[in-house]
Amino acid sequence: MKKQRKEIGILIADDHPMFRDGLRKVLEAEPGFRVLGEAADGEQTLELARRLKPKVLLLDIRMPKLSGLEVLRELQTARIPVRTLVLTATLERDQIVEALRLGARGIVLKHARIEVLFEGIRRVRAGHYWACDESVSGLVEALLELKPRPKATAAHQKFGMSRRETEVVALIVHGYTNKEIAKKIAASEQTVAHHLARIFNRLGVANRLELILFALNHHLTDNVEKSPN
Repeated sequence: MKKQRKEIGILIADDHPMFRDGLRKVLEAEPGFRVLGEAADGEQTLELARRLKPKVLLLDIRMPKLSGLEVLRELQTARIPVRTLVLTATLERDQIVEALRLGARGIVLKHARIEVLFEGIRRVRAGHYWACDESVSGLVEALLELKPRPKATAAHQKFGMSRRETEVVALIVHGYTNKEIAKKIAASEQTVAHHLARIFNRLGVANRLELILFALNHHLTDNVEKSPN
C-alpha cells in the first residue's frame, strides 16, 4: 500500500481578513496542506507559532503591532522552529534582504500564480530557499549591494572547490545563465551543468537562489575575477 505523505501544517499571518479567508480555502483544497491557524497581527503570529507549532509560516511584511521583520527577529531569538515564506504585494528590496537575514526562507509575490505559492511551501518545508522568478534578479542585486566586503580569504578552499568551480559560482551570483557561462569559460553547456551538479552536492544546496545566498554568506566569490567576454 502506498504510504500517505504527511501534511504540512501552515500558519497564515496577514492583517486582511478577506485575503486570509481566500488563502485558507485555496490551501485547504490542495492535498498535503493543512491550515492550523490565522493571525491578524504580529503579536498574534508569535503566540500562534509557539502554540500551534506550524511547519511553514506564510508571513506578510506589513502588519500591525509587530511588523513581519519584527516577527522574524523574535522567532529567531526564541528559536521557534518554523520555516517562513514571506508574502508581499511589492518587492521592496531592502525589506526582503533583511527578511532573509532574519531567517526567512523565501519570497512569493501576492499576485503570483497559486502554483508558485504551493511549490514555495513545499520547497521551504524541505529546507530550501524559494523566490518567484521575477523577484530573484532584484534580490541578488540588493544582496550584492548591501553585503559588506571582508578581507580576501581562501573560502573556496574550505569547501574543496576548484578555481573553475568558484568562477562558475561567481557567474551564477552575477546572474548569468548556463549558456552564457559556457561561452565565458569556453566550455559546453553540459560541462557547466556538470560543474553545477558537483557544486550543489559539495555545498548542500538545491537551487540557484540557495547557491547565491550560500555564496554571499560565505564570501565564496570575493575577489574572484569573471572570465572576459
